[in-house]
Amino acid sequence: MPDIQLQLTASPTPEGFEVLAITTGPAKGHDLTFPAYALQDSLPLWDEIPCSLDHPGYFESPSVKNFCGIFHNPRWDDTENGIRLDLKPSGPAAQMLLQLRNAAKSDPAAMKWIGFSAWLSVTRKASGEVTRINTVRSIDVVIDPARGGKFLQSPDSSSLLNNPDSSSLLDNPTHPKGNKLMAEPTSNPPDPASQAPAVKEQETVALALQGAQEKIERIEQQGQAAKAVLLQMCAQLLVTGLASSKLPEPSQAIIRKHFQALLDAGKTFEPTELQAAIDEKREELAALTASVTVQGPGRIANMVVTEDRLAVAVDDMFGVPHDEKVKNIKAVPLTGIRELYMMLTGDHQLRGGYYPESVHLATTADFTGLVKNALNKIVAQQWEYMGRAGYDWWQKIVKIEHFNTLNTITGILMGTVGTLPSVEERGEYTELVVGDSPETASFTKYGGYIPLTLELIDRDETRKLKAYAQELGNAALRRISSLVAAVFSSNSGVGPTMTDTGALFNATAVTTAGGHANLLTTALSAAQWETVCQAVYNQPLLVKNETGYYGTGSKMAVEPRFLLVPRALKLTAMKIIYPAMENTAQINSENLQRGQIGDVVVVPDWTDATDWAAVIDPNIVPGIVVGERFGLKPEIYIAGNETDPAVFMNDEHRIKVRMFNAVLVQDFRPLHKSNVA
Repeated sequence: MPDIQLQLTASPTPEGFEVLAITTGPAKGHDLTFPAYALQDSLPLWDEIPCSLDHPGYFESPSVKNFCGIFHNPRWDDTENGIRLDLKPSGPAAQMLLQLRNAAKSDPAAMKWIGFSAWLSVTRKASGEVTRINTVRSIDVVIDPARGGKFLQSPDSSSLLNNPDSSSLLDNPTHPKGNKLMAEPTSNPPDPASQAPAVKEQETVALALQGAQEKIERIEQQGQAAKAVLLQMCAQLLVTGLASSKLPEPSQAIIRKHFQALLDAGKTFEPTELQAAIDEKREELAALTASVTVQGPGRIANMVVTEDRLAVAVDDMFGVPHDEKVKNIKAVPLTGIRELYMMLTGDHQLRGGYYPESVHLATTADFTGLVKNALNKIVAQQWEYMGRAGYDWWQKIVKIEHFNTLNTITGILMGTVGTLPSVEERGEYTELVVGDSPETASFTKYGGYIPLTLELIDRDETRKLKAYAQELGNAALRRISSLVAAVFSSNSGVGPTMTDTGALFNATAVTTAGGHANLLTTALSAAQWETVCQAVYNQPLLVKNETGYYGTGSKMAVEPRFLLVPRALKLTAMKIIYPAMENTAQINSENLQRGQIGDVVVVPDWTDATDWAAVIDPNIVPGIVVGERFGLKPEIYIAGNETDPAVFMNDEHRIKVRMFNAVLVQDFRPLHKSNVA
C-alpha cells in the first residue's frame, strides 16, 4: 500500500479555498492509474482532513502551532471527473492562511509560489490500477512548488480562476517521506464541442503523486545495504587487525570469537574497541611469559621467548653488545638472518609479506625493528673502531654543538675591549667599542641506502648484512673527517672565504680589512714550529670590524695545542712535539718542552705531503664548530613493511643511513696554516 504525495489545485474563495483534490486517469512517472470508482469510493476519507502550514521536517512530528484549517464537503465533480474540497481556515495559523487568501484576491501573483500537498496511501493491482484509496493523512500548505499548473475555471467572475496567469498550488520537495516525483495525470475532459479551446486549456489539472511508502522501503533497503557494507568493513578490520597484532593464534582466537559474535548479531564495532582488546591481550601475554625459562639446546624458533630474549639473540648473531637491561639474559643462538626472518614473518614463500598463520612465536617484536636496532649498534661500534684508527682526529680540534632545528648556524665571535679609558671625577662615561664577526654555515643531509634483498635473506648472508652496516659506519665518520679537513685544504689550501672578505688563511696584516696574518710557506721544523706558535700567540683579539680598529686588540696570548700534519710528516712532527723521540745526541730540551705543548694530529684526508697547520685547544678559543641535529653519529632506518614500495616492486628491504651535519669556521685566530711549495 504505497503512500502517495498528491499535488492539489486550489482556488481562493471568500471564506477560504476551493480545492480540486484528484481526477481520474494515469499518474505520470508512478505507473498508477486512478479509475472513477476508486475515487468515488474514497469520498468519505477526504472529509475533515487537517491542514497545516508546511510539512514537518524529516525528524519532526506535525506541530499544533502550524494548524491552519480543516477540509470539508468532499464531492464528486462530473465535469472534472474528480473530487472537490472546501478549506475553512481555523486554528493558530488560520490568520496566515487568510492572509494568503487576501493576497490572492488583491494580487494573483502572490499565489504564484504557494501550494498544497496531500499525503495518501493506496492499494493497486500489478498493472498499476488503483483499486482503493486507504487513507488521506494530511493536506498541507507549502512554498515553492516543484512544477506549475493552472487554476480551474469558475463561473464566478470575481474568482481568481479567470486569471490565466495564476499558478496551481504545488507539492513541496521537503516532505519527510522523501523526494517528490511530480506528474500530471491525464483527466477525462468534457465534450470538446461544448467548450472553447481557451477554456479547455484552463481545465488542465496538475497532479503530483509519489509512492512514499515505496520510497520508505527503498530508504530502508539502502540503510540495510549500508549496514551490510559496514559489517563487511568491520569483518575485514578484524582480520587485518589480528594479523598485524602478531599475537599467538590462541590469543587471536579469543579476540576473534568475541568480535565475530557481534558481527553475527548484526552489530558493528569501532576500531578503538578492537585495538583496546589487542593491547589488553598483549599485556596479559607479557605477564604470562615474563618468567618463562629458556631451555636448551635447541633452535630459538622452537621456544617461547620474550622480546628481550629475542633481542639478545639478534645482538649475539650480529656480534654487538647487549643493552644494559638485558646484559644478563641468555638466549639460544640464531642460525642466521634467514631463520630470524622466517620466524617473525612466516614468509616461507619469500613474497615479502607477513603471514600470521605461519608464525608460532609469542612475541610482538618485528623483523625490521630488531634488525634496525642491531645495525645501529654496528654503526656505533664501527664509529668507535674507525676513531681509534685515526679518523676521529677532528674531534680534538673542533667544538661540537647540538642544535634543535635545521636553521642556518650563526657563530658569533664577540669583540673585546682594548683598554678601559679613565673617567674624571663627575665626568661622563664614554661608550666602549665592542663588535662581532658573525660567520654562518648550513646543515647538509648525508646518507644513502643499501638493499637487503629477499635473495640475500634466503641465502642466509648474515655476514654480508653485518658488513653493510660496518661500511655505513665507516662512510659516516669519513664524511665528517673530510668536511673538517677541507677547512684547511679547500681553495688551494687557503680555506673558505670569511665574512670580512678575506680567505681563512692569508698573509695580509691584521691591521687591514680581511687580513689574518696566519699563512706561511716554510717547511715544518722545530724552529718553524716555534715561529708559528709565536704568531698565534701574538694574534690580536677582535675589537671591531671597522676601519681604525683592525688589529688594535690586545694579544690573544694562547699557544697552539695541536700540530696537524699529513702522514708523511708524522715522524717529523713527533720528534718536535715529543723530544724523547729525537735520535740526535745531547737533547737538552726534553724536560723543558714536556707538557708545555700539545699533540701531533695526523689528518688522513690531506694529500699534500708537505703542508701543515697549528690549532689552539677549542675549549679555550674555538675556531671550528661541528653542528649536529639528531646526533653526531648517523642513524639507521629500514623500510621493510610489506606495504613499502621497495618490498613490493623490488623484493628488498632498504637499509638507509642518514645524518645532518654543519661545519662552521667561527674564528681565524686559533688557526694557522703553512702551505709549503
